[in-house]
Amino acid sequence: MKVPKRLQPLIDDGLIEAVESQLMSGKEAQVYVVRSHGERRCAKVFKEAKQRSFKQAVQYQEGRRERNSRRSRAMAKKTRYGQKEQEQAWLNAEVDALYRLAAADVRVPQPYGFIDGVLLMEMISDADGLTAPRLDDVTLSAEQARDYYAKIIRDVVKMLCAGLVHGDLSEFNVLLAADGPVIIDLPQAVDAAGNNSAEWMFERDVDNMRRYFGRFAPELLGTDYGKEIWALFEAGELHPESQLTGCFEHDTSTVDVDELMTVIDDVREEEAYRQGARNRGDEPGVEEAAEEWQESQRGEH
Repeated sequence: MKVPKRLQPLIDDGLIEAVESQLMSGKEAQVYVVRSHGERRCAKVFKEAKQRSFKQAVQYQEGRRERNSRRSRAMAKKTRYGQKEQEQAWLNAEVDALYRLAAADVRVPQPYGFIDGVLLMEMISDADGLTAPRLDDVTLSAEQARDYYAKIIRDVVKMLCAGLVHGDLSEFNVLLAADGPVIIDLPQAVDAAGNNSAEWMFERDVDNMRRYFGRFAPELLGTDYGKEIWALFEAGELHPESQLTGCFEHDTSTVDVDELMTVIDDVREEEAYRQGARNRGDEPGVEEAAEEWQESQRGEH
């Protein structure tokens, strides 16, 4: 096929030997099957910002750190330079996540390099050596569904241990390779500790997988790995080999509304008293408060 303009520099530099076909064209990028170092690989060509339709939601970007203060200010002010840097930061986030997760033994496409907006990575194939289908395009047996679900759960645990949440995990972002599910598409991966929406996104990711695999093995619909895994993560007890049950005991205790309202009223009365004291200028100072405390301590003894 005719060599796409964005891939020509990689051919000139010897990183790609030939372009075989276009694999897909999506909102974010176009993916091509190429020959590189004697192997069939994928080249993901990210579209320029003006051509891309995915919204770089603040919800996803929260928690991402920009070390360069000049870039950070420009991005915050949305100057032309800042918008360019924001776009580059968004692309780098996916590439960084891919390298980070591959190093954490999460089953993602192996990255081979990122050059001028083109990501070279592993070609994911099925058992017949053909392009691996998305989960949404396959029908599974109950046994396969249970097996693949267990692998996905183990991978999201590894991902969380590496500090990341996919943020958009579903049957549309998982390929079925010869060795099982492969997680793809990570532009919206979020920082697990630095993003206020991380818990909600994580549970949504896991619930999406539960519902999908539950179509083929209905007993999986009764699992609750999302909350169980996140509870371990928050407690600092999650590790890649954590033993999971798929169960989570929800807090079903009822709130004593009368007691809660009493506490709220007490706080309001105390604040009103302090405000009145400030206005009259007779609020106890630090020294007087210390003397009162010492006196109360003597009285107790």
